Amino acid sequence: MKTVLLTGGGGYIGSVLLENLLESGFKVRVIDRFFFGRKLLADLEGGDRLVVIKDDTRYLEPSVLKGIDVIMDLAGISNDPACDLDPKITEDINLNGPRRLAAMAKDTGVPHYIYSSSCSVYGQGSDDPLNEEAPTAPVSLYARSKIEAEEALFRIADNSFAVNLLRNATAYGVSKRMRFDLVINLMTLHAYKNRRIYVTGGGKQWRPLVHVQDIARAFVSVMQAPRQKVAGQVFNVGANEQNYQVYRIAQMIRDVVPHTDVEVVPDDPDRRSYCVDFSKIKHTLDFTVQKSPYEGIVEIKQALERGKIDDTISTKTVHYYRYLLEAEKLLKEVSYNGRIF
Repeated sequence: MKTVLLTGGGGYIGSVLLENLLESGFKVRVIDRFFFGRKLLADLEGGDRLVVIKDDTRYLEPSVLKGIDVIMDLAGISNDPACDLDPKITEDINLNGPRRLAAMAKDTGVPHYIYSSSCSVYGQGSDDPLNEEAPTAPVSLYARSKIEAEEALFRIADNSFAVNLLRNATAYGVSKRMRFDLVINLMTLHAYKNRRIYVTGGGKQWRPLVHVQDIARAFVSVMQAPRQKVAGQVFNVGANEQNYQVYRIAQMIRDVVPHTDVEVVPDDPDRRSYCVDFSKIKHTLDFTVQKSPYEGIVEIKQALERGKIDDTISTKTVHYYRYLLEAEKLLKEVSYNGRIF
């Protein structure tokens, strides 16, 4: 049974992937800074197949990689606004983190490295579906950091160190570390609380969608596939039938949350528009998604109704990071000899 090093295991996708790995019988070593709190994983800790370590991929000691069969690297600052808060920090975490971790993994003999990338690397695409060979056209710092990390990882890949890049579509669905800054999640929240959805950027921009549970399944599928089938491969993670224009997403949410008004806000067109082809992962690994956007919307609505999730500041990544940065600044100003009182 493989032992997996999972970075970002306390995040939106990572916490779901962690549950999937444990349920499948794998041993997991989680690395996370736990900006959003370690208590998110409290109900998973205690077993002999899970080790949780609070650390940072930029500073991780090589000894942590001992006995690891595969690394699933999900660590990093996610989404465009959060990355724009401090470009230097973004580059350090999103580029130097995976670059350092991969080099260390190769040196210590870890044979397989799976990197969590994003379909946002396609940026400003056309209405025609883009496959893994399509040119990238990033329009954000987040997307550029992902591309640069991809390139750095492939530069050190060889016969003894297999690298896979998983370019995830825009995620949706419930997670232990809930996010309400993703299109379906955010719109469903607004519909539930306010009975109103605002569609910005004109609403005609394309977004590929995928449930967070299906992303987790894709990582496991790539890990378990024969090495000769996946080594050195890039996979778009999603489904062709889940490419939607943003206005259509709003209409689906209105179907699930009745009496919701959809308002198109007149502002600058959203330059991020990409329709993605997911045929490769289906044909290569026989991978198909199990969740639909409608199921995800219902799942979020029911979780809100039952009080299982709430829109605290930590569910909006950029606001939470800004809060942490401001708190750090304040603590430095009022501290004396390293103490508050």
